[in-house]
Amino acid sequence: MQTIFAYRQSREANYGIAQEYIAERFAPDLNSMEVQDKGLLNEQKQEALKIFKENYKNESYHSVKGSEKKVNEAVDDAIRHYYRDVDKDFKFFKKNMVLEAEKVHDQYISILNLIITLADRAEQDKRGGHENFVKNLLIHALKFNESLENVSLRRNLKWEDESIAWHWFKEFIKVDEEYQQYQRLETPTFEDDRAIINHIVKNILFKNDVIDKHMEEGDLNWVEDRAIIKSLVTKTIKSIPEDKDEDFELQELSYNWEDDKAFFILLFEETKSVESEYGELIAKKTKNWDIERIAATDKVILDMAISEMINFPSIPVKVTINEYIEIAKKYSTPKSKTFVNGVLDVIANELVESGDIRKSGRGLIDNK
Repeated sequence: MQTIFAYRQSREANYGIAQEYIAERFAPDLNSMEVQDKGLLNEQKQEALKIFKENYKNESYHSVKGSEKKVNEAVDDAIRHYYRDVDKDFKFFKKNMVLEAEKVHDQYISILNLIITLADRAEQDKRGGHENFVKNLLIHALKFNESLENVSLRRNLKWEDESIAWHWFKEFIKVDEEYQQYQRLETPTFEDDRAIINHIVKNILFKNDVIDKHMEEGDLNWVEDRAIIKSLVTKTIKSIPEDKDEDFELQELSYNWEDDKAFFILLFEETKSVESEYGELIAKKTKNWDIERIAATDKVILDMAISEMINFPSIPVKVTINEYIEIAKKYSTPKSKTFVNGVLDVIANELVESGDIRKSGRGLIDNK
């Protein structure tokens, strides 16, 4: 959703840039020795802008409405520049969407490496007293896990900033009451080792405001992705076996990332089509709402939901509607839940009747 929203924002910016391009075409030439008719240039600019605004949504439009050849040329060039920039941005956001999703897994790997680095810093503490943490069996398992080592090296995900790790250890872990109790244990059990790592992860690394701010400064999506990364880390800690000879697998971003990635890309591409093909239908169904005051996120949510209902026949309509209601509750305005629910319900029924929505599979045909 955020990627589609960002794409549409960039498209609006491209619209403004195209208008500026027209304005520049009719700006007086300050280097010309000839007398400039500023009034005429302004009239031609306004004429070109008017034609552009009326026709820019048609990529193949060729202007013949202008009073002068230069007016038509300016309009045609502006439309060509507009669609060139829009297409460039579309490709960028589609590619970046996948890369940003994959960064979630990278952050997960980085946090695992941070845990290892914290233990390394503890071992270097001249005042000592961290033997239990340094010898923690789960940290040992992480440190010598071949998969973690390989992916860390391949994607350069080692925790390199040892100074910040030392600062966090000294300021937040070393003084933590549960950590100190753990250090006083004469012979920690494997479950004691697991418990302290879980505590550090849940109550320090993912809860401390200073650490949170640092992570957010390095990753603009940290706030949105934090819960997923935390879940991946805690599942990994839970999966580490007590048997030293038994290895464990790293968590994956999804059970089948390649299929999910294809889903994201198709949904992104088809949502673009929905906006143009079903924009009038959405406008009709929202006529009792001030369309200009409807949250931009709600427009994105409606288009994505319609795209999913049309293009993914194995997903029940009710499931799609419920999913996007939840998205509206999380990301949009307090009234968005009711608005999205009402509009999608009406549109879904109409699209089913028209045949635009066709569900296949057992139990899906009447699930609307």
